[in-house]
Amino acid sequence: MLARIYRPAKTAMQSGRAKTHRWMLAFEPAAARTPDPLMGWTQTTDTDGQVRLVFDSRDLAVAYAQHHGLAFEVLPDPEARKIVKSYADNFAFQRKQPWTH
Repeated sequence: MLARIYRPAKTAMQSGRAKTHRWMLAFEPAAARTPDPLMGWTQTTDTDGQVRLVFDSRDLAVAYAQHHGLAFEVLPDPEARKIVKSYADNFAFQRKQPWTH
């Protein structure tokens, strides 16, 4: 059972960096998902895939995994792309390109 230690990226619904400073430990699924024949939803018999542990630092998550004898992988931080824009850019004149065929 492989555990992944990572810092989650911000969701599309966030404009700030809330809930992205903590580290998560999540287990890889041990069994493949199969479609339910009646409803078509996916199902699995592996309940470890539902477990997500939250830690204040990367070192605490690594120490937890080592203490419990878990095989783990530490994923790098997601890159934060900053788009520097001025409020005045919303009203700046932009010359339209001529129509091309």
